[in-house]
Amino acid sequence: MFDKILIANRGEIACRVIRTARKLGIRTVAVFSEADADAQHVRLSDEAYPIGGPRPQDSYLRGDAIIEAAKLSGAQAIHPGYGFLSENADFADAVEAAGIAFIGPKAASMRKMGSKAGAKELMQAAGVPVVPGYTGEDQSAQLLAREAERIGFPLMIKAAHGGGGKGMRIVRGPEEFLPNLESCQREAKGAFGRDRVLLEHYVEQPRHIEIQVFGDSHGNVVHLNERECSAQRRYQKVLEESPSPFLTPDMRAAMGAAAVLAARAIDYVNAGTVEFIVAPDGGFYFMEINTRLQVEHPVTELVTGLDLVEWQLRVAAGDALPLSQDRIAQHGHAIEVRLYAEDPEAGFLPGSGKLQRLRLPPPSPHVRIDSGVVEGDTVTIFYDPMIAKLIVWDQDRPRALARLREALMQCDISGPKSNIEFLERLVRHPAIVGGTIDTGYLDRHLDEFMPAQTAEPQLLLAAAVATLLMQEATQREQARASCEPDSPWAIADGWRLGHAGGRTLAFLHRGQRLQVIGHGSAGEYRIEHDDRTVAVSGARLTENTLSARFDEQGWRFQVTPGLASLDVHDGARRLRLEPVALYRYEPAGAGRGDDRIVAPMPGRVVLVKVDAGDSVVEGQELLVMEAMKMELALKSPRDGVVAELRASAGDFVEADAVLATLSK
Repeated sequence: MFDKILIANRGEIACRVIRTARKLGIRTVAVFSEADADAQHVRLSDEAYPIGGPRPQDSYLRGDAIIEAAKLSGAQAIHPGYGFLSENADFADAVEAAGIAFIGPKAASMRKMGSKAGAKELMQAAGVPVVPGYTGEDQSAQLLAREAERIGFPLMIKAAHGGGGKGMRIVRGPEEFLPNLESCQREAKGAFGRDRVLLEHYVEQPRHIEIQVFGDSHGNVVHLNERECSAQRRYQKVLEESPSPFLTPDMRAAMGAAAVLAARAIDYVNAGTVEFIVAPDGGFYFMEINTRLQVEHPVTELVTGLDLVEWQLRVAAGDALPLSQDRIAQHGHAIEVRLYAEDPEAGFLPGSGKLQRLRLPPPSPHVRIDSGVVEGDTVTIFYDPMIAKLIVWDQDRPRALARLREALMQCDISGPKSNIEFLERLVRHPAIVGGTIDTGYLDRHLDEFMPAQTAEPQLLLAAAVATLLMQEATQREQARASCEPDSPWAIADGWRLGHAGGRTLAFLHRGQRLQVIGHGSAGEYRIEHDDRTVAVSGARLTENTLSARFDEQGWRFQVTPGLASLDVHDGARRLRLEPVALYRYEPAGAGRGDDRIVAPMPGRVVLVKVDAGDSVVEGQELLVMEAMKMELALKSPRDGVVAELRASAGDFVEADAVLATLSK
């Protein structure tokens, strides 16, 4: 076994590898960019080396700098994690040439899978089921259009190199083909450096099921059963689970055997994932092999009881696989979701900023947290905006879903916006609960998963009661510290001479101002809002739990005060409010910005599609930006004329920078 390894990655996967290495007594070496000097993976490692600027191409994609750090540190092996250089065959070759072990598959295997087109042809020759399509090298638009007609619509255009949902488009008719082809090729070129595409018949309402495989240098290959990843938005996985609620034992055995056959076809060593598209009738077709550890590997670990990173290290050190196929068991059910700094209501726009508050459920036999950040850290603009992976396990699927709902309820993130409310609605949706979701369901029904735009009256009422109780508790504390602790003037009960006074509370909810009036004190209130009055009795706030009777009906809520917000949760729904001053000045004309097209976040302008003087219509795409590993289309907010362009293709721009202006 190795004494010291270098981890050529960052964030939660680097921290994840460090945990296993430490368990095995292996010293760890981290590498870091200028943006990551204070990152958790740097703090957790035994030693760490700077490798360049904040952009990935200046640091984590610099194989030469990483290998030099490994030599300086005396590391015997390099673990690439996932993303960055993990599937770069040239990097794997360079590591081996430097006399350092690569903790992953051989470069030759990677090259066979590096092209989706070549991989498909290889699998077809090996007898693995594949989707009909075109994988040829002739990439002329005319030939691709003819092939599309031959395959038939709907079809999918896919980047031949890369993954992660980048460079993929569904085309439903010939008139859509060329615009989608150009967009796909451009995205593929930007993400992977190559714009070759392949065409495939598109299976309607498919499931996405992948098989974890492992091979060693002694000729052994096994599979560790499946993970279902059908809950996706624009090809990005949002929920992964094992076992699949769709597979029968016979289907599981057939897919496992096909996955092992695929791995043997490329002499696979170490961890990999064979991904299949599965039709509603149970027919399955090879998609690709991811020649690395997957983001969702924890669900496999929880149902098998195995440490896949430990297996990776042992196999890379020359050991045989620890278990044979007949000894690999499957227990219970595991589910993973990913907490992101993103705004679902703004098209899942990635966010950045300091995590002013980060509270996650405590780890237990049922709950696992994989994260690369802690409270006070910053989610930067340069990398994936993942905050943490939340993984739960229980004896069966219904209980695992219940664990996940409970764990999400305990999450509290302040600073950048997050997708917590989206995930909470996701795990309660009938398509998830019933296990019937297909890969396109979220995109077809996204509105069903979006947070409510209006404040739920019951939750608003609870927020008002909790605020009144907290005000009174604060006032009592201040009174006890004063020179007249028993003065009636020091009690915040709303009392007025001659009549019962009221306390007015103001909140902001999604930009809407809400006002509530409370009469009474000490847990006995009358609450007025929107011509409705509710009698509140027996209200108690203990350790962030509010219990009360509203018009004699009992309720219980979780209340989480933040630095500038208040979260209320009833076990199924979450309401986040921003307490504000009773009176607030709004400058005239605030909110008017329909003459400007601004950058929603820092990033690079990759395409300008109009010129100054052009007439445009509302919704027309004007510019395309690339930020945080995704393309953002900036569209005209109204009909008009482009008065001025302030950015060119290739420019790096800051958030809120004006990129173009419109005139009438």
